[in-house]
Amino acid sequence: MSKDERFRDSIGTIDEAGKRAWVFPKKPSGRFYTYRKWVSYALLLILVASPFIYVNGNQFMLFNVLERRFNIFGLPFWPQDFHLVVISMIIGVIFIALFTTAFGRIFCGWMCPQTIFMEMVFRRIEYWIDGDRGAQMRLDRQPWNAVKLRKRLTKWAVFFLISFGIANVFLAYLIGSDTLLRYVQDGPAAHLGTLVALLIFTGVFYFVFAWFREQVCIIACPYGRMQGVLLDEKSVVVAYDYKRGEAEKGRKKFRKGEDRSALGYGDCIDCLQCVHVCPTGIDIRNGTQLECVNCTACIDECDTIMEKVNLPKGLIRYASEDEIARKKKFRFTPRMKGYAAVLTILTGVFIGMLFLRNDLEASILRLPGQLYQRKENQVISNVYTYKLINKTTREIPDVHFRLLSHTGTITFVKGDGFAVPAQELFEGTLFIDIPEAELNGDQDKLRIGVYSGKELIETTATRFLAPRTYK
Repeated sequence: MSKDERFRDSIGTIDEAGKRAWVFPKKPSGRFYTYRKWVSYALLLILVASPFIYVNGNQFMLFNVLERRFNIFGLPFWPQDFHLVVISMIIGVIFIALFTTAFGRIFCGWMCPQTIFMEMVFRRIEYWIDGDRGAQMRLDRQPWNAVKLRKRLTKWAVFFLISFGIANVFLAYLIGSDTLLRYVQDGPAAHLGTLVALLIFTGVFYFVFAWFREQVCIIACPYGRMQGVLLDEKSVVVAYDYKRGEAEKGRKKFRKGEDRSALGYGDCIDCLQCVHVCPTGIDIRNGTQLECVNCTACIDECDTIMEKVNLPKGLIRYASEDEIARKKKFRFTPRMKGYAAVLTILTGVFIGMLFLRNDLEASILRLPGQLYQRKENQVISNVYTYKLINKTTREIPDVHFRLLSHTGTITFVKGDGFAVPAQELFEGTLFIDIPEAELNGDQDKLRIGVYSGKELIETTATRFLAPRTYK
């Protein structure tokens, strides 16, 4: 069995003894790497800045699970808007399915936070401290001395500080940047619980980026498994053109002045640079593999080698199996059209529901354990609790209720015409009195309008309990 065949049957980061084979990728360079750097730095800026940007008084992105407060693009969402969150998550899943079916794991190589932090932050620091691939391998093999200890401690310290910074950014997403800054001003001693949680997250990030690394993409990430059922021969991925690279007699080392095509050899000169530069340690010439994150490092490296030996670029490129094997260009398949249709419909529904979402959410429930009361003049009374959620950034003044379905009165325990503060939950108790002659059953459904001044801003419904002996 050849080395390539063995490589196909095993994960590149596991040696023959079943132990972790540490990956020392060569520092990438080239056209695609430059593009990736700009995209990565822009996404990093968005990631770091989003918790500290405010739109109409709302944090741009907030996922406060403890207080059940969420802001997405500056729009506040509450638990009552959970259906919108579910629809948005379904839209995200279908979008990823469509994108993967069409373009493979391009998200992993260009937009995934794991890849961006690993390749554009931690790996670049490692190149700066330890050197490129060869220097890192020599440093790993050499015995512990002053130089190795200095480099290791420096790298570990820098990694820890960056992990601590990342943990603080994610904490700002969870509790709010204003709360985080207040905690910083108060000092760690005043918020020990938060500090402990912060250090735990720091440890997790440090473990991932200092040791676990590419194993996240290979072992932990479910998206890598998804591509196995989403990709087909029409998907555009980072691919090796084996037709051109192998030709009739396969690969061959480069010899100056040799006519490779006349001898029947392909354009691949078997330099292994595409393997050395790969951050997950695979050989792209073995075909599409679950470890490949479409980072394009092999494309840049192969293009550089092809340029040096005066052969056409594009031996490794974005292409589909159909394009390489049968020279068929990319086209929108029926499966992609189906994904796109579903995505369009759900996106339209989501946008419509956003526009139809009320500024104020109201719920009125009968007080548990309380029966109706019979008052003078054949009037039936029930006691209720009400909750009002103001989803806007402004106070809603002069709020009061009116019965829309029956004739009767609504009496608030704390008085009518109150104001609901911005982005707050307001609750209280009220009585609803309805003449017995107005009722049609023992559990009539009431429609109640919520008004701000003379404007109807919300309608809600509840049940009214009454005796069964009425006519």
